[in-house]
Amino acid sequence: MPEYIWTGFNRRGDRVSGMLEGVNEAAIEQILTRQGIKILKIKPRPKHISEYLPFLSPRVKLSEMVVFSRQFATMVNAGVPIVQTLDILRDQTGNITFKKTLREIREAVKAGQTLSEAFSQHPKIFDEFIINLTRAGETSGALDVIMNRIAEYLEKLMALKRKIKGAMVYPIAVISFAVVVVMVMLVYVIPIFARMFQDAGLALPLPTLVVINISKILRDYIHWIFLGLVLAGFILFRIRKTERGRLVTDSIMLRIPVLGELIRKSSIARVCRTLSTLIENGVPILDSLQIVARVAGNRVIERTITYAREEVSRGRGLSDPIEETRVFPLIVSKMIAVGETTGALNEMLGKIADFFEDEVDRTVEALTSLLEPLFIIVLGLIIGGLLIAMYLPIFQIGQVVGGGGG
Repeated sequence: MPEYIWTGFNRRGDRVSGMLEGVNEAAIEQILTRQGIKILKIKPRPKHISEYLPFLSPRVKLSEMVVFSRQFATMVNAGVPIVQTLDILRDQTGNITFKKTLREIREAVKAGQTLSEAFSQHPKIFDEFIINLTRAGETSGALDVIMNRIAEYLEKLMALKRKIKGAMVYPIAVISFAVVVVMVMLVYVIPIFARMFQDAGLALPLPTLVVINISKILRDYIHWIFLGLVLAGFILFRIRKTERGRLVTDSIMLRIPVLGELIRKSSIARVCRTLSTLIENGVPILDSLQIVARVAGNRVIERTITYAREEVSRGRGLSDPIEETRVFPLIVSKMIAVGETTGALNEMLGKIADFFEDEVDRTVEALTSLLEPLFIIVLGLIIGGLLIAMYLPIFQIGQVVGGGGG
């Protein structure tokens, strides 16, 4: 239903305003009149630009999903009906995309759908993990408990992502700075030296000639170089869109020293945390593995989980196929085997997730301590090499002059 913004005075004479949904302005007027509001103005809610241009719609952040889950659990536990809870949470959020989604979910629930069914109509925001846990909560009658567990899971996932992003900030910043400095030197500084040497008629040493020629090529073909980089980026993007290309590039990523280990450990932590939460809340193992495969974030690990699911469906345990693929460290399959033997698989998976989350912390520290001196050395060599190449002819002039003076 359309939304209307209204302004008026309450019974005490205070000026009040708000927003209501209704078939038309007359329906809104009737609602407000029954509430004792003396109406000044009713007008349709202005449309947000994202309603005209969907690609400008803001994404729903993980932090917003955490807040939603926590608040939903609190209100349901306090006895607030689901429809009213969705109304309150919709009014609280400032994200236009989330606001619209919650309104549609509320309408679906009012029409008789379960909450999990309403969530499933918005897969970009509510993934299979949330949908399946919500369904489990509805079945068990413990929706508030499930929502709190979803929030706890999302908080751990958010912390893990924050660690990975934190590890990437320093190298990206240093590389960007290095590229800018080298480009400025080659495009603006080196040509000044080149003209000075040309005017002096000096015979230039090989390093100086190489740097000057690189500078000339860069200035003459910078547009083509830029276009080539954009084209290469586009081709890589298209390759990543294919199943084979994604598998190859993800496999290469896992083989990169230190960084590959960081990707592997973070993916294992996410997989085990998700699987533990799903199994703990009564989602069948085959359904859980299907969901987990999609959140792995890496095609190699996704294929491992898919293979394990196929083997489990044939009656095998989970630990054996995991060990056979040799994608996960041996400790993972051995701990899963212990969990299967003792009947506490979800607890063991949670411990594996805790272990690898700690490992991510240590890998981030190792990556930072390794990259910091490495980047300083590389940056020093590049910039120092450019400067030395440019000053070589000047040193030669000084030697000639010094020798002549002797």
